[in-house]
Amino acid sequence: MIGRPKLVLASGSPRRLSLINQAGIEPDALQPADIDETPKKGELPRACANRLARAKAEAALAAVRIDEQLRGSFIIAADTVVAVGRRILPKAEMLDEAAQCLRLLSGRNHRVHTAICMVTPKEAFRQRLVETRVRFKRLSDADIEAYLASGEWRGKAGGYAAQGLAGSFIVKIVGSYSNVVGLPLYETTSLLSGEGYPVHFGWLSA
Repeated sequence: MIGRPKLVLASGSPRRLSLINQAGIEPDALQPADIDETPKKGELPRACANRLARAKAEAALAAVRIDEQLRGSFIIAADTVVAVGRRILPKAEMLDEAAQCLRLLSGRNHRVHTAICMVTPKEAFRQRLVETRVRFKRLSDADIEAYLASGEWRGKAGGYAAQGLAGSFIVKIVGSYSNVVGLPLYETTSLLSGEGYPVHFGWLSA
């Protein structure tokens, strides 16, 4: 696309791609970062999200530097952490992990933290952290069993996807909905436009 700088999304997440597309932005490349996302011992949720977003951005930058087509691109990386108090919930891969998450979230508030890390074409780093409070209804055994059977929880932070079936579990959201899905759009587009990226470029043909 002539007329705008290139943008790399440092993610393989279909949710993040769909969200950035929703804002009228089509990344030129996806550059998922293969990093260890295990929280450090005693690490707080906000610090964990910030550290991992930065690590993903750095990994993407290393790949972009050696790619002639993409060198000098804007890079957007993000990491979402779901937490109950100071406890970070896993990105559920196993059924029992997901079940444990759902039982913990049942009938109570939790927080979703997403850190965004942007790299400018001049390799300056800009970071934002967005926090949203979410309240789940009290989940019955039937709710939990049916949700586990759906398989939708797999690979999701906290073992659920707000934009899917688990949307029916959410009583209240205080803050950004797109943050809960995985990429806070207001903050992402603000970061980009603040550094001169034309976020409205794709709107003409939307």
